[in-house]
Amino acid sequence: MATPLLSLTWTDHLTGRQGFLVVDRLVRGVASGGLRMRAGCTLDEVAGLARGMTVKEALHYDPANRYVPLGGAKGGIDCDPRDPEAYPLLVRYLRAMRPYIESCWTTGEDLGLTQDLVDRAAAEAGLVSSIQAVYPLLDDEAGARRRLRDAFAVEVDGIALDELVGGCGVAEAALAALDRAGVPYTGTRVALQGLGTMGGATARFLTRAGLTVVAVADLKGTIANPAGLDVEALLAARDAHGTVDRAALRPGDRELPGDAWLSADADVLVPAAVSYAIDTVNQERITARWVVEAANMPVRPEAEPLLAARGVTVLPDVVVNSGTNAWWWWTLFGDIGADAEEAFAYTRRSMRTLVERMLDRARTDGTTPRAAAQAIAADRLPVIAERFGWFR
Repeated sequence: MATPLLSLTWTDHLTGRQGFLVVDRLVRGVASGGLRMRAGCTLDEVAGLARGMTVKEALHYDPANRYVPLGGAKGGIDCDPRDPEAYPLLVRYLRAMRPYIESCWTTGEDLGLTQDLVDRAAAEAGLVSSIQAVYPLLDDEAGARRRLRDAFAVEVDGIALDELVGGCGVAEAALAALDRAGVPYTGTRVALQGLGTMGGATARFLTRAGLTVVAVADLKGTIANPAGLDVEALLAARDAHGTVDRAALRPGDRELPGDAWLSADADVLVPAAVSYAIDTVNQERITARWVVEAANMPVRPEAEPLLAARGVTVLPDVVVNSGTNAWWWWTLFGDIGADAEEAFAYTRRSMRTLVERMLDRARTDGTTPRAAAQAIAADRLPVIAERFGWFR
């Protein structure tokens, strides 16, 4: 496994809590990757996420696009985002990381943090923007920043576009796998872990495509209904952390333990909350045909071959949840405008192409979809390096 270009640990002088930054590699002097905040976050976790970002960026390389992939990076803070100290800690972390954010690391929301919160803390830390390192690469910086600002102001059914586009990509990845297998949408059952930004949007797009969500897990436990949950009602009753107010449950909805989503009678399992949710022990409980990784690294590497041996296909995070990151750059660089329908159409088309290419490669090579995605990225990285240069 290649050593990252930069790996650092920061210790907060007030609380003793730690934060991390890993830059896997730079392309054109810049790397892209979000900032997460969760209790127990580690440097190894952040390093794995940074490597994944390099793969995600390479997978979306298209010479015909204005957007040219960046390198991969990731940040992390070991703190519960609901802790009263979380926001001041975030500001201090960003202030400490300011030289990197100004020069080479573009970042944004990830697990535990919203973009609004990151933007507010970045301004308080004295930053122009959390993505300002990419500005020198733009032909028309003012126009690009205006386009992205306008896109973030777009709402669909009262929900911001940036909160929906990632889930649109996850849903399309799942639908592409169903289409390839000849499985109709109607009657296909889905269980999700997490009803936050990514999980909630994924649930919305899948139900609107005709699938039935039968289980959803949040911090309080699992909500299940074999006849199907009212996804829109649950979304309307969730708080900022994706926790559903149980007063919104219907008579047929059941409250089950937090890990019950794993063994739900579902065809598609969508871990959309935390990393390392599926391990070598609890993978035995999964009866779904597909695991669609909406979260980053939800399936431990040693669990994946066990799932594959049982006929469970894991659609990897480096493809499945890459739509959010790509949408930022498609918009900023001008491949799409500040328009929801254009964003959804472009995301669907790109995700379907990626999934088809990945599954074709997996079949040809006799490997898992994850290995196929990594092989595709490995083929593209030398091309990107030759054209744009990188530092490892």
